[in-house]
Amino acid sequence: MSTASDPELVDAWRTLLARQAATACALDRELNERHGLGMSEFEVLERLVEGTAGDCAASLRVQELATSVHLSQSALSRLIARLEKAGLVERSMCPEDRRGVSVCLTPAGRDRHTDAVPTHRSVLAEMLSG
Repeated sequence: MSTASDPELVDAWRTLLARQAATACALDRELNERHGLGMSEFEVLERLVEGTAGDCAASLRVQELATSVHLSQSALSRLIARLEKAGLVERSMCPEDRRGVSVCLTPAGRDRHTDAVPTHRSVLAEMLSG
């Protein structure tokens, strides 16, 4: 079913996709160059900070992270492995459910996130304003 507004809807959709792609590319470039983080890696660190998982007393399950960062569990597991190898997060078995895996932020991860926040916010402000 076609309407007169179809071209406008398609144009709006393409504009949205272009803006999202440009923003994601700018975030990846700046975060990687300045902080050695990809956009998705930063997002995982950010979610852990928001979840107050900085001291490993509290942590987030991989399953919870997967839904909030919009990655498959396998892609997120690979990303977490890279963050763990870099010393930014730690993985452990969930005490409530031994089948689950929890992730918590290390002090180094908190520091890297803190250092990267101004870059992240600056890119967002530049790319999403007007």
